[in-house]
Amino acid sequence: MKLAFEQKMMGLTRISLGFIFFWAFIDKLWGLGFATTPAKSWLAGASPTMGFLSHASGPFAEIFHALAGLWWVDGLFMLGLLGIGAALILGIGVRIAGYAGALLVLMMWSAVLPPANNPILDDHIVYFFILLAFTHMKVGRWWGFGEKWSKSDLVKANPILE
Repeated sequence: MKLAFEQKMMGLTRISLGFIFFWAFIDKLWGLGFATTPAKSWLAGASPTMGFLSHASGPFAEIFHALAGLWWVDGLFMLGLLGIGAALILGIGVRIAGYAGALLVLMMWSAVLPPANNPILDDHIVYFFILLAFTHMKVGRWWGFGEKWSKSDLVKANPILE
């Protein structure tokens, strides 16, 4: 099947956004020295949420401060980064990854209110809209495994997994 220009661009957008989530997981897991130093990696025993959530600002700061570093918050956060990233890269489970990713970036945005560089918008909100758009588009089928995935019995029985 020949893809139209907009399908190619949305496929690349999906894969690119997937790598953003997946890379965040890898860097926080091993501490590759980009956003996370080796000493602050999850495998070194550090919390992947402590730094960000302990510096939360705005009306929800107290809630985020209380969540910072909790083992189950760390686990859910890392599982979310891995799952959302892998789903978007592969083009499978894009609908649920879109909803989960939109929720994750909305929570991250709400932890830094007001945003540092713009009083209303930042990259989290742009990602939020893109991820929600993915939930109603067939972007997993454009340079991904979504077509084959959507024909599986599991997905037919559970359309949210498409």
